[in-house]
Amino acid sequence: MSDKVVVTCAVTGVLTDPRQHPVPVTPEEMAAASREAYDAGASVIHMHFRQQEPGKGHLMCWEPVIAAEIADAVRDACPGVILNFTTGTISRDQRGPIDCIRAARPEIAACNAGSLNYLKVKSDGTWAWPPMLFENPVEKIEELLAVMAETGTRPEFECFDTGIVRSVEMYKQVGMIDRADVNLVMGVASGMACDADLLPILKTYMSPDTRWQATLIGRQEIWPVHRKVAELGGNLRTGVEDTFYLPDGSRTSGNGQLIETIVKIAEDAGRTVASPEEARELFL
Repeated sequence: MSDKVVVTCAVTGVLTDPRQHPVPVTPEEMAAASREAYDAGASVIHMHFRQQEPGKGHLMCWEPVIAAEIADAVRDACPGVILNFTTGTISRDQRGPIDCIRAARPEIAACNAGSLNYLKVKSDGTWAWPPMLFENPVEKIEELLAVMAETGTRPEFECFDTGIVRSVEMYKQVGMIDRADVNLVMGVASGMACDADLLPILKTYMSPDTRWQATLIGRQEIWPVHRKVAELGGNLRTGVEDTFYLPDGSRTSGNGQLIETIVKIAEDAGRTVASPEEARELFL
């Protein structure tokens, strides 16, 4: 286990309404939110892009000009920071994410490593939204990997269930990648539960040289699982994309409080938080 831990902040996400939640939208807001996280110990900023028109700030945006403007603002605000772009699209079409990667050339980009039925049921026994399929066939992944190779961007494979974790190892076996970088996404209702007991099992399905972290979605129940990730040698991620809640159940004021909390968890586990320079040596 490496003593050093790289901390990622997921500063905004998508669909949460900025009129109700502390999620940044504009380049200025994204830069300020990223600086808050950076000052608290984050070396990597995972970012989504939202529409800039009034009243549409909860909606996804794939305009490369917007992506590049936000990326430039965050880089200016956070010297040496590592940028990690989202690429997730529900359908096979991923021209938007590809255009954004080519426009801003992030150091890292997420790559959904397999398809998932994205489901949630309300307390009254009805669907929270119409059932949808996040479509990520191998040819879609190969297309995205080719663009990342072109731009010098490292793929970070988002894995929503055990089979997807095992698929990443197969991507390596067939030569699609030479090293696996895995993000265990836990807490989506139709994916892996946010359960600390799963982590040692999942580690057995990853090569010893796999760099891994966990995205934990939920409320205060996520924090003991973050602690287990730190104890097992994983890297750490949080931010208002993943949760609005601190360990005591209170709502966070923003990304800074969440990063401060996860840094304390890392230190309590005997880990040292990597600086941006150290994170580049470890991650890139």
